[in-house]
Parts: sequence; structure tokens; C-alpha cells
Amino acid sequence: MNKQINIGIIGTGHLGQYHVKHYLGLPNVNLVGIHDVNPRQMDIIQKTYPVKSFSSMEKLIMSCDALSVVTPTETHAIVAEKCIELGKHVFIEKPITKDIKEAERLVRIANENNILIQVGHIERLNPAILALKPFSISPKFVEIQRLAPYTVRGTDVPVVLDLMIHDIDILLSIVNSPVANIRATGVSILTDSVDIAHARLRFENGTVASIVSSRVAQDKVRKIKLFQKDFYATLDLLLGLTEVYQVNDESNDEISPTTAPFEYHGRKRIISYTKPPVVQNDALRDELSNFIQSILGNATPIVDGQAGRDALEIAIKIQDMIIQDIH
Repeated sequence: MNKQINIGIIGTGHLGQYHVKHYLGLPNVNLVGIHDVNPRQMDIIQKTYPVKSFSSMEKLIMSCDALSVVTPTETHAIVAEKCIELGKHVFIEKPITKDIKEAERLVRIANENNILIQVGHIERLNPAILALKPFSISPKFVEIQRLAPYTVRGTDVPVVLDLMIHDIDILLSIVNSPVANIRATGVSILTDSVDIAHARLRFENGTVASIVSSRVAQDKVRKIKLFQKDFYATLDLLLGLTEVYQVNDESNDEISPTTAPFEYHGRKRIISYTKPPVVQNDALRDELSNFIQSILGNATPIVDGQAGRDALEIAIKIQDMIIQDIH
């Protein structure tokens, strides 16, 4: 299908400029223009890319079929709602909104108007995550670490909504069960907001997850460990590395340098080690391509509005629990 989707971008800061770059290179896309509340920022983008700037956000919205909302989180709801009310599909960078009430309203009016919402939880497209697709994943215990050195960008929101929400979304996509119980603690160190957070989630199916997020670290760390019956996987989201350990009956496996035989209650078994192929990709490009193809009816959003709302709900519950604990 050669249909062109007319796209606009609202917000052209650090992340918005990458939306400009990728839309210009994607098929089925006509990048109509950009809008930013800072005219100087629009000038910078215009000097770098062949794109038109709109001083009026409403005029840009009216000129498009769909828009990327890459504004500060506080304005996601008001900007996205204006787009939806005018019949335009929206890609909203994470988190979907600043609170649950706003998220639920967006999802509701989008459904009422047959409008597509996609939320930019980019880690769903991390190569290390995608490498798990061939395996049947039903973990009983999950351990996640996301640590980062301090940077000014992102500190307008607590670490739970800035960093941990990525892992909450991943967790909800892996564990097919409602959350039954949450325990959380955290501290403020460098800012007036929560800088280090730890959450322990128990799901109704019995799965337990431990998540740690920090923006007070010397080095970046993004690691996930999954444990289930006869299966253990480690994922390094920074390196794009996935390692899988599986327990099999000895009769089903050949002895090799990547297997370790053992005996348990008279049963001979083997621990096999594999590194499934990890295909390097540009996650944001693939995410925006998925948005376009979903509008065309060739795909469905990797993270739709409801999934974005669900991740936000857990993140806010964790954040509120930490604040109550601190005070």
C-alpha cells in the first residue's frame, strides 16, 4: 500500500528531534511539520532537517492524519486530547499522562472516536527482549535493575515515572496476570524527588518481581533475570545480550561444551546454555513504523493506550507508597 500518512510532531526537544529524523526516512509518511512552544527550538530543527514549522499547534493538528506528542509529561493529556477530539491518531511518549484520570479519559475518548493511541515504551523493542520471542515465558520470579548516572533531563519527574515505568511495562507484558500486591520503598538523594526506588510486586498467579531503579549510579545498568520451571534467562538491555539456560532430560540433549549434566533423585538431566540470536535494530524507528502501519491497518500498536494506562497505574501506586513511607 502506497498511501501516505500525514504526520505532525508536537514537541521538538531532545526526543522530538529523533521523531523528525525517523519520520523523514519512513515509507508511507509525509511529515507535514512541527510545532514547539519554543520558536528558537523550531528554528534549530528547521536548520537541520527539511521540515516546516507551525506557530499554531491547532493548524498543524488540522493538517495531519496523526501526530507524535513529544511534549513534557504534564502537557501530554491536554495536547493528545486536542488531537483526538479533532479525529487524529496519536503517538504519545511515555508516560502516557501524569495521572490515571487523564490516561483513562484519553483511552475512553479515543475508543469513542475510533482513534488509535500508541505509547512510546521503547524498551518493548529492545533486541534483548525480542530475542525471547521463540521461548515460552511464564516466570515465577523476575529481577530487574535499571540504574543510571544523574542527568538534569528527566528529573522533573520521580525516578519511578522516569525510569522504572519502562520495566513495569515490560513486566506487565511478560506476566499475564493482574498485580495482587505491591511493596515499595525509596529515597531522595540528589533532588527533591525520589531518586532511588525499589518495588516488589506479587501477581495473582503467584509470580513475584523485584524492581530497582536509580539515577544515582556511576554506570548505566539495565538487566533483567527471569526464572521459571526448568528455565532461566538473563537479559542485558544495554548490550543487547540474551542468555538462556534450560534444564532437559539427558536423553533429549547431546553433551556439548555448552551443557552441564547433573543428577537429581536418580534422574539424569542437563543444563543447556544458549545465546539466542539478537538482531540489532533502531527501536524508535521500529516503534514509529509500527505506529504508521497500525494506522494503515497492517499492524496493531506494540503498546496501546490501555497498556500505557496500566503501566502508569502501577508506577503511581509505587510512587505514592514511597512518598507515604518517606513522610
